[in-house]
Amino acid sequence: MASLTIKDARKTFGKVEVLKGIDIDVASGEFLVLVGPSGCGKSTLLNLIAGLESISSGEIRIGDRVVNHVSPKDRDIAMVFQSYALYPNMNVRKNISFGLETRKTPQAEIDKIVTSVAKTLQIEELLDRKPKQLSGGQRQRVAMGRALARNPDVFLFDEPLSNLDAKLRVEMRTEIKLLHQRIGTTIVYVTHDQIEAMTLADRIAVMKDGIVQQLDTPRNVYENPVNRFVAGFIGSPSMNFIPCRVTAQDGQPSLVLANDTGTAYSLSPARWTEALTGRMEKQVILGLRPEHITEEAPGSNGDAEARLRIESTVRVVEPTGPDTLVMVPFNDIEVTCRVHPGAARKPGEPMPLTVDLSKAILFDPETETRLQ
Repeated sequence: MASLTIKDARKTFGKVEVLKGIDIDVASGEFLVLVGPSGCGKSTLLNLIAGLESISSGEIRIGDRVVNHVSPKDRDIAMVFQSYALYPNMNVRKNISFGLETRKTPQAEIDKIVTSVAKTLQIEELLDRKPKQLSGGQRQRVAMGRALARNPDVFLFDEPLSNLDAKLRVEMRTEIKLLHQRIGTTIVYVTHDQIEAMTLADRIAVMKDGIVQQLDTPRNVYENPVNRFVAGFIGSPSMNFIPCRVTAQDGQPSLVLANDTGTAYSLSPARWTEALTGRMEKQVILGLRPEHITEEAPGSNGDAEARLRIESTVRVVEPTGPDTLVMVPFNDIEVTCRVHPGAARKPGEPMPLTVDLSKAILFDPETETRLQ
């Protein structure tokens, strides 16, 4: 395994700049996930690392070697594709060993590697089958086995689970995570699924429009997003973004939260004072994740600095099993709350709720950057 360094990487197709100066350092043995919406440049970046696309400017280094002009076969990387890319006329054993054979690896060593890889991926009983006889999950394991057999410096995964059904995707996420824990190799993994990113990554690079918006641990990306895009893209259900007007409350800037009956609640934690200074009578965006608006806890003291008691009328109820999503109106938009199933009220009924203001985030409505 090896480290991976990407320095000011740019890629232009004609007059269109797809990657706009990417800087990422991946430590040896680290699992990095590139996540973002379609067209953000994540697959293009993976192709630059693999050598499948030429870099327009900047530098890509694997270990201590600059690989800008090194052919894909000489970069010591292995790639697992969305489409599996297995040879249909070869059985599993031959699919895994084919790359080794082309490099003139001794047969005894090939047999040893295939046996070891098959055991690691628990596909020993599949070695004599052909791809058409395998399920989607089994084919993906074989594709991973073919990459493993090469023992590369860096593994590249290009949306490998997107062709699988929901249940199998969950199982294969676990397989990939366990595989990384066992072999400890460097992995760069592309996905548009933020659940995959959160569950697999040591660090996540959230991309938009060819720019890395935030590069951090899953926990920090979730709890401390740098802007509204990251806050909205990471997390399911998405963060609530509530437009609020800044007013004065006891001489301090405060936000107004109004329900459907016109009842207004003032939110004025001291930690917001600096961010709201100079914004009187202007709007800001209040960001609250659904789990931070929940049923009123028995004995809650309603301390406005940390927990605010509010009430609104339930519009929609969505049971999800372990908890229930409840939609209520505040400031003329639907706000999603995550509550215990037994606490959820029926549509049309008022429901008391508690807002955890210590987790709230403020955003500028124009630049969408984080204020606090």
